[in-house]
Amino acid sequence: MNSISVRALLVRGMLAGLIAGALALAVAYFLGEPQVDAAIALEAAHSHDHGGGEELVGRATQATGGLATGVLVFGVAVGGIAALVFCYALGRIGDFGPRATAALIAGAALLTVYVVPFLKYPANPPAVGNPDTLGKRTALFFLMVALSVLLAIAAVIIGRRLAPGLGNWNATIAAVAGFVLLIGLAYAFLPSFDEVGKDFPAGLLWEFRLSTLAVQATLWSVFGIVFGHLTERLLTPAAPAALPRTASAVN
Repeated sequence: MNSISVRALLVRGMLAGLIAGALALAVAYFLGEPQVDAAIALEAAHSHDHGGGEELVGRATQATGGLATGVLVFGVAVGGIAALVFCYALGRIGDFGPRATAALIAGAALLTVYVVPFLKYPANPPAVGNPDTLGKRTALFFLMVALSVLLAIAAVIIGRRLAPGLGNWNATIAAVAGFVLLIGLAYAFLPSFDEVGKDFPAGLLWEFRLSTLAVQATLWSVFGIVFGHLTERLLTPAAPAALPRTASAVN
């Protein structure tokens, strides 16, 4: 993998991230924003008697320009990072072509960066959560992300080292089991937070969390498909065109 190929893959990763971010933005706007508005309305109704300060950024701006900026920048950033991971992983994690490698990286990123931390520290809408614990909850979420990514990397390394003796299937099962066990221990020993008020609608909370999961699933699924297509075209040489037959042989 020379520097020209890495640069080309980085550009394609960022482009795929931008496209994936655009589709994830649509999901966030149409599925997530209505839940946010409903949660804000509940929060306003409960804090009506206490008053409140003027917002520095209006809700309309948050739901349009702010949301678009955040999702698109995130898509481009993670697309570039995933492209660099792809440069290292291609040919090192198994006999997979560019398209399959891109799909595996996208799936692993969705699982380790979002799903595993989400199951321990799910996203909360406005009006849910104690503001005094926000910093601690944020730090623990990113700690869970770091643990998930590092343990996934360790599982891949261990699986590859066990493969010659156990075979690919058994080595994979052992590595996955170790990952699940250690993640389970992290779930058990890291603190949990149950800060959902009794009067907050369970249906609204469930729909909000599903919408955040849908945004991430859309982002990484689209990225894996688009980036896989772009890398396949870049790295897989096209079959040479058949030479036209001449009407008569040259003596």
